[in-house]
Amino acid sequence: MSETPARGADLTQARNLVTSIPGPRSQELMARKRAAVSNAIGTTMPVFAEAAFGGVIRDVDGNTLIDLGSGIAVTGVGNANPRVVAAVSAQLEAFTHTCFMITPYDGYVEVAEKLNRLTPGDFDKRSALFNSGSEAVENAVKIARSYTGKTAVVAFDHAYHGRTNLTLALTAKNQPYKSGFGPFASDIYRAPLSYPFRDGNRTGAEAAKIAISQIEKQVGAENLAAIIIEPIQGEGGFIVPAEGFLPALAAWAKENGVVFIADEVQTGFARTGAMFASELFGIEPDLIVTAKGIAGGLPLSAVTGRAEIMDAPQTGGLGGTYGGNPLACAAALASIDAFEQDGLIEAAQRIEQQITSAFLAAQTTDARIGDVRGRGAMIAIEFVNPETGEPDAALTGAIAKAAHNQGVIVLTCGTYGNVIRFLPPLTISEELLAEGLSIVLDALANA
Repeated sequence: MSETPARGADLTQARNLVTSIPGPRSQELMARKRAAVSNAIGTTMPVFAEAAFGGVIRDVDGNTLIDLGSGIAVTGVGNANPRVVAAVSAQLEAFTHTCFMITPYDGYVEVAEKLNRLTPGDFDKRSALFNSGSEAVENAVKIARSYTGKTAVVAFDHAYHGRTNLTLALTAKNQPYKSGFGPFASDIYRAPLSYPFRDGNRTGAEAAKIAISQIEKQVGAENLAAIIIEPIQGEGGFIVPAEGFLPALAAWAKENGVVFIADEVQTGFARTGAMFASELFGIEPDLIVTAKGIAGGLPLSAVTGRAEIMDAPQTGGLGGTYGGNPLACAAALASIDAFEQDGLIEAAQRIEQQITSAFLAAQTTDARIGDVRGRGAMIAIEFVNPETGEPDAALTGAIAKAAHNQGVIVLTCGTYGNVIRFLPPLTISEELLAEGLSIVLDALANA
């Protein structure tokens, strides 16, 4: 750290490189990281952050980078959002922890009330708060099993639901998430997803029929506690299912006494141009899992859903020492105010237009851009070999590396490693986003 670290709020919203990436101080810290931190903890960018605000991150060498990743969709309200900083600072002076299960506090209750109001569905709801997306997913499965008295759970191709043992069983991608970590939780099954770019543009109804048939034949509704799906997949490649796919699955689940769980860890809180992506598809999940953008960077997650389902487990059956920590709850309340009052849903819609316009224009002359997809500030570009249509992970990695070297933080994803995903803060300016996109497009042109 420098002697006088920059306050986030003092940072100019502009890219500024004063050293090569990484700079000498970051290189020193990376050497210390290799000596002190498990090698199993990887990093996307070889720089160490010193301060961040809005859509930029300043590293310890004084470079200011454009942030098009938001810490994997976490800082949707912008890094060091003034509402969040003020709320957490005030709570910090009051108390930092009591454990809600020991001596509760109103912040937890207020977060639950807001989630019950905001999430899709005009029915009585309850919420429970946890720490991470994985933890919330795991608890959603527990709740569904308790309510139905059944044990089987179906997830989908390309899914990502977390890194704990149960959520790894739900997650599809082997490397780097699952390899060497089994055996995984039992009674987990997988069904085919609607992936329009790679399944011949099969209709949503056709894709749902295939998935449901497989579920009925290989699992059986009489054994199935829940199906869990990301309305738009995250790590799997921002796959947007064909219209009609999700409603058909939800209808089948309702008809067969199966709990429908929407994993909105990455899609939630205005990220997709709606408060929740489920709204875009006209579905009302029985349970909805949220995390990431919920609290402006503090660790918090939640399961929200139908009261009769949420109340099914025995008293004491849900909880955790840190779940719904008072600092995280204060941050969540401030973040929700920002989402509702600062025009961030509309900002996400503007970001969608800006990113998709840039890459659709480039696609007209560059067949390596196989697909441009997503919603709101959650847009993906899938790169392919133009002659075969096969995924081109090498090209994707080269583009990302070139962008990183120019001070633009972008993330890759996808089962085949051939997708660049854009997750900018919803507060990013048009000018800063335009510069970041231009650098990525230049990297593509020169790859």
